[in-house]
Amino acid sequence: QVQLVEPGGGLVETGGSLRLSCVASGGTFSNYAMGWFRQAPGKEREFLTTISRTDIPSYGMTYYATSVKGRCTISRDNAKNTVYLQMNSLKPEDTAVYYCAAASRWSLPRTPGEYAYWGQGTQVTVSS
Repeated sequence: QVQLVEPGGGLVETGGSLRLSCVASGGTFSNYAMGWFRQAPGKEREFLTTISRTDIPSYGMTYYATSVKGRCTISRDNAKNTVYLQMNSLKPEDTAVYYCAAASRWSLPRTPGEYAYWGQGTQVTVSS
């Protein structure tokens, strides 16, 4: 059983930057692909980015949704059991609850159903 905790989040101005973190416990972190999603009020949960598990040849591969490509960077620190989401050039439409998730998939999972474990979510608000 993997537990994911997401400290951080908060309020940022348009054009600003924010780094989210997600700390995992209860499993072998390197054996999980990690992803970030977000959900705005009244909308479905949206995939943002994923980074592969690091116990396979595709070590550290990443994939980004079009909506955030070029503005966001996902990274992981296996020594700290932590995955990060660096977000730049934030816009009001980036306002949402952001979730990290873990999947024991070999690929780069992009749908919520592929992830077995979820964090509690953290609110990000971008002011205009």
